[in-house]
Amino acid sequence: MNWFGKKKSNNTPSAVSSTSKNRRTNGGGGGGGGVTETTAHTVVNLRENIATQEKREAHLEKKIEQLVGEAKAKMAKKDKKGALFALKRKKLYEAEIDKIANIKMTLETQVMNLESAAQNAATMQAMKTGTSQMKKIRQETDIDQVDDLMDEIKEEMEMADEISNALAQPVDPLMADEDDLLAELQELEAEDVTEQLLEPMKKMELPDVPSAALPSIPNATKEEEAELKKLEAELAGL
Repeated sequence: MNWFGKKKSNNTPSAVSSTSKNRRTNGGGGGGGGVTETTAHTVVNLRENIATQEKREAHLEKKIEQLVGEAKAKMAKKDKKGALFALKRKKLYEAEIDKIANIKMTLETQVMNLESAAQNAATMQAMKTGTSQMKKIRQETDIDQVDDLMDEIKEEMEMADEISNALAQPVDPLMADEDDLLAELQELEAEDVTEQLLEPMKKMELPDVPSAALPSIPNATKEEEAELKKLEAELAGL
């Protein structure tokens, strides 16, 4: 029997059984067999709950405004008791708004923590993936292969340098006789220098050689007379 004198039907589920059934359906309870909600889905649910709390908060604020107006109207009618009752209801609504503010803060904190945890998990997963890829690349790239590659690059660069130097050499058919040409040029320069030295002597006008004998020197010694004769002989040879 229920409170209204009617027999309780056996087919009507109780509140406890309905709640337990909903928990099992939504993945709750001790069984843990339900589908685990993803972080993104949980964040969405939390934000929806925050939006619901904000709507309820706005509704209560309107109720408070109505109660303030009601209290003023009753005071105008000298209904002090009715005005006091309206203010008491206003206080109840204000206390409920304070609770809603605390609930919103808790939900916002949960959202922030979940988003931060999800970001940290994604960052860690990305770092793991990067590390795994680096290991894979390192395993595929042997140090001996790197050394061989660098040697090949060095050889190719040296070969390219040799080719460039070969292409930059001038094409001169007389380059093989350059030493002989330089020797001939030095000979020509020496001849030019000799001619330049002899040129002043050719232009210089010398006096005529005297045809008569040189005058004798009075009181000359035998040595001086001998030198005088020698000079006369040289002049006669010219």
